Amino acid sequence: MSKTTELTSQYSAQVASDLERNLKEQENLSGEIEALQARLASVQHDHTVLVNLQQALGVPAPAAAAVAESAASMPAARKKTTGTSGSAKKSAAPRKRSGKKIAAEASATSSVSPTLVDLVREHLTGQSEPRSAAEITTALEQLHPERTVKTTVVRTTLEGLVAKSQAQRTKQGKSVYYTASDTAAPADSGEQSV
Repeated sequence: MSKTTELTSQYSAQVASDLERNLKEQENLSGEIEALQARLASVQHDHTVLVNLQQALGVPAPAAAAVAESAASMPAARKKTTGTSGSAKKSAAPRKRSGKKIAAEASATSSVSPTLVDLVREHLTGQSEPRSAAEITTALEQLHPERTVKTTVVRTTLEGLVAKSQAQRTKQGKSVYYTASDTAAPADSGEQSV
């Protein structure tokens, strides 16, 4: 019987050691998860601010919606009942407030003046012939000297309108020209929502 007691004692010691090691590993992993969650929250917040600024500038971003949807579909990790994750959450909170202020300021400025998307769409509908991105940029610079308009941004905006079937693209040699689509609809409220 002494061997049975000795064997039981060894197993008990081994199980106790394994339990202790398991608990330490759980604590380490929980800490890593909390750090990653804080980092993810920060990156998601930055993404939201950037999307709001992009919309305020009137630049379409078809890929941004897919990224936001995939981030929103990620399940939230379970919260640890005992821990010191409050400091990470508190440090992220002020950034969210400042991001909301930035987004509010950006939306306030966009409500005062029309977006670049609106300007490009309006210009295209007033044209009887196809126009290149450079021609549209030049026209918009002349019509709105207070705005800084870049050809690359206008081209991106035009491609966004083409993707929404609000403009048509034609190629003549190496040049690309744009016209207003026959079915071009005025700006709908879906453009400004996040």
